[in-house]
Amino acid sequence: MGGAAPVLAQTGPSDGEALLRQRALAASCAACHGTEGRAPAGSAMPSLAGRPAPWIVEQMSAFQSGAREATVMHQIARGYSPAQIEQLAAYFAALKP
Repeated sequence: MGGAAPVLAQTGPSDGEALLRQRALAASCAACHGTEGRAPAGSAMPSLAGRPAPWIVEQMSAFQSGAREATVMHQIARGYSPAQIEQLAAYFAALKP
């Protein structure tokens, strides 16, 4: 778990609370994209750790709109608000690949 501390996408009552919210959102990605967004070697799923935040936002938007085909990601992406997507993108972008 040796990545850089994620950049907080939003500040709440405390930075620690905001980071906790980001980690909770990111935990739902772990089943497919690996712990802290690091997919296992040889996985068909891409790693998210270290990807540029704008790229993650763009991909999630494409899944939400149906512009990017997927088996389940279009359904998963529709469950996130734009603010949550920004938080996820900031979290994964701040981690080392």
